[in-house]
Amino acid sequence: MFIDQVGIEIKAGDGGRGIVAFRREAMVEMGGPFGGSGGRGGNVTLIVDEGLRTLLDFSYNKKYKAQDGRNGMSKGKTGAYGNDLVLRVPPGTVVYNDDTNEFLGDLVYHEDELVIVKGGRGGRGNVALAKAGKHQLEICENGEPGDTKNIRLELKLLADVGLVGLPSVGKSTLISVISKVKPKIAAYHFTTIVPNLGVVKVDNEKSFVVADLPGLIEGASQGKGLGHQFLRHVERTKLILHILDMGAVEYRDPIEDYEKINKELESYKLNLLKKPQIVVANKMDVPEAYENLIRFKEKFPDIEVIEVSAVTNTGLEPLKHIVSEKLENILSTYVAADEAISKTYKFVDEKLFHIFRDAYGQINVDGPAIVKLVAMTNFGTLDNTRRFGMQLKSLGVYEQLREFGIEDGEHVRVQGFEFQYE
Repeated sequence: MFIDQVGIEIKAGDGGRGIVAFRREAMVEMGGPFGGSGGRGGNVTLIVDEGLRTLLDFSYNKKYKAQDGRNGMSKGKTGAYGNDLVLRVPPGTVVYNDDTNEFLGDLVYHEDELVIVKGGRGGRGNVALAKAGKHQLEICENGEPGDTKNIRLELKLLADVGLVGLPSVGKSTLISVISKVKPKIAAYHFTTIVPNLGVVKVDNEKSFVVADLPGLIEGASQGKGLGHQFLRHVERTKLILHILDMGAVEYRDPIEDYEKINKELESYKLNLLKKPQIVVANKMDVPEAYENLIRFKEKFPDIEVIEVSAVTNTGLEPLKHIVSEKLENILSTYVAADEAISKTYKFVDEKLFHIFRDAYGQINVDGPAIVKLVAMTNFGTLDNTRRFGMQLKSLGVYEQLREFGIEDGEHVRVQGFEFQYE
């Protein structure tokens, strides 16, 4: 089954907890802090596997999570790091944040990789947090929560040549005779409902990959019919073969067909119409084809037209050589016009927070920095609670509260905890 778009939820591993421990050895009185830090949680990374051709596996499992870091141990030992989770995707996978539609990365070539969510760092134990002279320091941190994202994977096939055209113009028949792929062919529209890839051998040394895309219809650029699902596959191709039913077997005018398809390509993305394009006049074995071909050339005298008949195998060898030569002259390989390949994890600004009054007049402090700080604080000891207050101060929360107009003795809510401001 061919699946080229899927949404999944991914979560990085949480960091392990740091612990409070002290030296307990014979002949050592009042041993100092000895609690180890937690291990880092695992990242989730997407990596390209050239052996894959579909996103089918992701349609069965929609949630993925990397391993959590282990908790710290006594004797100052750090907990083990959580294992990273590697998800393999086919070449040509584009990654978006499904909640914001933000572009995250474009994975094109074998072993391209993208760290998509970052594991939480391990919480520090009291060895790491100890200060000189404080041997009974009972503070430690919880592990940092791993990032979570809802992402959308979209596959854009990697092919040198894309076959476009209205339904029943002969695309599937053409790819079946110039390559070894055997698509479904029948005497009705939309027999091709998924893209087909075929390798076309020109001679012993030259070959190219061609994609037979399901027939477009008027309004496809606005999502009508199969619409956007298959127009995006054209973006990857270096050359477009525009197949026309020059014999008008379907009682359509090939001139109007040509204009309709180009209009849809332009409406979807302007750069599609700028791609090199060859018009393939198919079904030239039909008696009416030459009359239509003459009209087409008079209408578009500057358009390159190759005459073929996929049924009688006429003109196919010249077509393959012309396409091969054309591809050799296209010097640059595909790079998306508006999406650069991304391999760098985008970190959230950990200092971001905001202050507001809720509907009941209660002052609240919230934001990424606050969420992480609360998650990493163990409020079970007085030392940790005091340290939490000092961390709020270092972030600039107290200063911002004063500018906000807080009064002495007023209560502040921080992620479910309530404190009195003094």
